Amino acid sequence: MKSIFPLLLIAVILFFSCNKVEQTNDITNKREEFVSALDISAYPEIAKTNQTFYDLDGNQRDFLTMLKENGVNTIRLRLWVNPNGEGSSFDEVNDFSKILKLKGFKIFLSVHYSDTWADPANQQTPKAWQGLHFSILKDSVFQYTKRIVNQIRPDYIQIGNEINAGFLHPYGNMNTNYQGFIDLMKTAVLAVKQNSSECKIILQFAGIQGADWFFNQVKTIDYDIIGLSFYPIWHGKSLMDLKNTMQQLGKIYQKELMVAETAYPFTLDWNDLTNNIVGQSDQLILPEYPPSPAGQRDFINEIKKIVKENPAGIGICYWGGELIAWKGKQATNGSPWENQALFDFNNKALPVLATFGTE
Repeated sequence: MKSIFPLLLIAVILFFSCNKVEQTNDITNKREEFVSALDISAYPEIAKTNQTFYDLDGNQRDFLTMLKENGVNTIRLRLWVNPNGEGSSFDEVNDFSKILKLKGFKIFLSVHYSDTWADPANQQTPKAWQGLHFSILKDSVFQYTKRIVNQIRPDYIQIGNEINAGFLHPYGNMNTNYQGFIDLMKTAVLAVKQNSSECKIILQFAGIQGADWFFNQVKTIDYDIIGLSFYPIWHGKSLMDLKNTMQQLGKIYQKELMVAETAYPFTLDWNDLTNNIVGQSDQLILPEYPPSPAGQRDFINEIKKIVKENPAGIGICYWGGELIAWKGKQATNGSPWENQALFDFNNKALPVLATFGTE
């Protein structure tokens, strides 16, 4: 009787070869998925006011479902340590993340390591951590980051927010205590690495001027993605400078790249009595991108094009897309961003929303 061993061997080889190809394709597909992200950190508060939202055709729709159907695949959320209120607290972000995951979104956390807003001008250490011995502070950072990774399980975690001058001042002030900054960063990164093999680490710099200097300063940090903020009002009006900077950073540091924050107005009008951050034409890129629904859409399309054309580019994140004037037209403490939201003053989706799902 002729041996069937060679046939069995061939079958086994084909089986594992097919599986190997399938796994390789899965990995490739994951790498090729463009991150179309939206920061909607204020949405849990907005949702409590029972706002009604409408899609591009004017039909009333569920807010999160509408985002998903238009190509948003990742939601960015701000996380504060011990805020004054529920907004951006651990419990709120944890609960909201569970809802988002059920909707099919990936989670991108911007961990401020502060009780309030952290940005290039503000990096205040949480009140509960102030005055601690440095070794105890490092342990607090490690345990806090470990808790985030183990309980919320984000897909992307940003260590600090717009850390141009470091974070956790004065302990981690890059300009006055560089080694302290590096030690704290490495502590947070270690907490991520030891508790997740999949979560990608982002370091975010606000703007493009000085970005090369900054990322040279953090070259000993084991992170994955360079994140940049780009707002014309603060970071210049040259998209070519943004493109060139991203190309340079990708080549020098061999990291993935994303625009971690950007936004643009669809009007210079307002829908409440709260002063808007962008309200003048000299804050815009004119005449290419006027403050109109088409101008807003075209600006984001161009940002997306710049990132996609970069071999290291992986995605963009729009900031404040949910920030309609949810406190009412007479509010003086309402939204300073409603003219840059992704919905008009009647809560109808703007053309820019459709860009999230385009190739």
